[in-house]
Amino acid sequence: MNILVSKPHRSVFLALAIAGMVTGAAAQGCIIAHTTGAGAGGPQSQGGYLKPKHWQLTIGERHQYSFRHFVGDVEQVYREQNGSEVRNRINLLDANLTYQMTNRWSASLDIPVEFASRQYTIAAGVFRPFETDGHYATSGIGDIVLGVQRWMWDPTANPSHNVQLGLGLQMPTGNDAETNNLVITPGQPPVDALADYSIQPGTGAWGINFNWNSFQQMGPQTQAYFNGSYTAMLSQDNGVSANLPGFPPHPPQTAFVATSDEYVLQTGVAYSFKSINGLTLTFGPRDEGVPASNLLTGSEGWRRPGFAISLEPGLTWAFHGGNDVLSGSVARALYRDRTRSVPDKQLGTHGDAAFADYVWFASFTHRF
Repeated sequence: MNILVSKPHRSVFLALAIAGMVTGAAAQGCIIAHTTGAGAGGPQSQGGYLKPKHWQLTIGERHQYSFRHFVGDVEQVYREQNGSEVRNRINLLDANLTYQMTNRWSASLDIPVEFASRQYTIAAGVFRPFETDGHYATSGIGDIVLGVQRWMWDPTANPSHNVQLGLGLQMPTGNDAETNNLVITPGQPPVDALADYSIQPGTGAWGINFNWNSFQQMGPQTQAYFNGSYTAMLSQDNGVSANLPGFPPHPPQTAFVATSDEYVLQTGVAYSFKSINGLTLTFGPRDEGVPASNLLTGSEGWRRPGFAISLEPGLTWAFHGGNDVLSGSVARALYRDRTRSVPDKQLGTHGDAAFADYVWFASFTHRF
């Protein structure tokens, strides 16, 4: 264990950023969800900066159930009332292994595994003369990220504030075209039906991940933090057809699934309890989403851009001398907006997307 400050309650803060290393970003429901999300706070909650030549393993879980449809920031209440809402359930497990090469430089490997489902009912006469039920399930390894990170100031001389910048390579290791064997037309044999891209384990494209973690001690028990991540994709689409069984064909602008950029931002305050050794409360806003335009490539293709702003309280408990950490948080959506994509603007349309009310996060970290 590498404690850099003498007061025990200050050492409770110093490793939150390392425990919650940001390696990817995510938005909600129909939009996308490919990471367990950013961590809150700085690195003190694990007993200090990770010591050189040491390892850290974090296992994280993200759970969300998306069913509230929005066009812009207007909820489409009728979708629930008439039973036409899409229901996405996503459980994302994430294993992050970090090796601290020097006191400033570290390397990380991030492996996500997704278990997801998507259900909907399309009434007779909407697209086809008969009712269509869809029930899809997908699972598998997602897109693996290899990254390097650097603390901008010497950790030895800066126990109360620092900024860590990271750069990662997201590899297309996850399946982006998983199918289910379903009966699409009543009375006909089942067919291999492509699942919607929102529950596919992978994106099907390479990406560059930019991430940062920062913290500032505000008092003996309080710390401010600002963490974030942006993944810029390196291709406009993944070549997978956006046309799904039972739905009308897409126009040329959205014929293929877009590989969308993603981001997540977190800021807030971490408070360490004097009376309970190792326990820290975190609280602040969270903004995650998919922009309408990619940073490095074209922006056509089938995507559901949008974002959700949430309040995210959480608790972190460091024990065994700071070498083990349990953390959990829940993000309660306050504002959701399904923005217009580039093809939406070209075609004069505005699609919808399903968002969650809550997104749940949990993780366990072990240093060795």
